[in-house]
Amino acid sequence: QVQLVESGGGLVQAGGSLRLSCAASARTFSSTSMGWFRQAPGKEREFVARISYTGGSTYYADSVKGRFTISRDNAKNTVYLQMASLKPEDTAIYYCAAAPGFYAPTTEADFRSWGQGTQVTVSS
Repeated sequence: QVQLVESGGGLVQAGGSLRLSCAASARTFSSTSMGWFRQAPGKEREFVARISYTGGSTYYADSVKGRFTISRDNAKNTVYLQMASLKPEDTAIYYCAAAPGFYAPTTEADFRSWGQGTQVTVSS
């Protein structure tokens, strides 16, 4: 089981930027694909972005494409989500998740470990 701890959330004005970080405990981090999800109040959790364990493959939800960038530093066991041009509709709790054994996880079920989440609030 991978332990995940997110940080970097906060309150930002529309148009601003934030960088989320997710620190992982597993020694197998460098062979684990990672993802970010979010859940807004009253809505279901939704996929945001994912990155393969090599970092060579990334994929984004249409709603964040061109504004968010997922990256990883395997030497630091950390995955990042750089968020720019933030909109009020990006307000949500953001969760980091790990998908061991998958190069390119395609469903939420592929992600087996989850962090506790970090709140991102974008004011208009």
